[in-house]
Amino acid sequence: MGLRVLLYWPNITGVDGWLARRLGQSSRFGAWLDVVVDNLGRGMLWSLLSEWGWLVSAWEWCVFVCNHSTSGDQWKDSFTSSPRLIRAVMANGFRTPLGTWVVSGLHCLPLWLYGCRWGLLCLPPWIQAGGALLLAAGRLLALSVEVWCIWRHIERLTSNEPDEKKS
Repeated sequence: MGLRVLLYWPNITGVDGWLARRLGQSSRFGAWLDVVVDNLGRGMLWSLLSEWGWLVSAWEWCVFVCNHSTSGDQWKDSFTSSPRLIRAVMANGFRTPLGTWVVSGLHCLPLWLYGCRWGLLCLPPWIQAGGALLLAAGRLLALSVEVWCIWRHIERLTSNEPDEKKS
């Protein structure tokens, strides 16, 4: 495969998983690039929405590093020994109602908030607020998974550390 993977259609167009699977062009690089592009896009939106947006973006990058450094492109399948809630969210690669809610909160909340802020959503205010609350709840659920991922990574990093010698 080598560097040819850089020329796969999903990697060139930024269209992720569906096209890659459809064309048989899935790769470790594509799995990595998919998350990088998602994080960059969300990070830019969060930064436009708030002066603290960088913090959300930095958190998401930490989660990315923790998941990909240990599990690589198989990160979605590395939750078999996780708590029940985490397994439920991650089941079938997020392809469950709970997983869809989490992914919607993660990806759509910044878009929704941006649309609300700049008047791009032609919806009644109560629908805008309700949508924001629903997506925020999904994002909070995503946060619980992210906290667990970072904690799991910290445990891995510290599990083989030698005990400090007492002087």
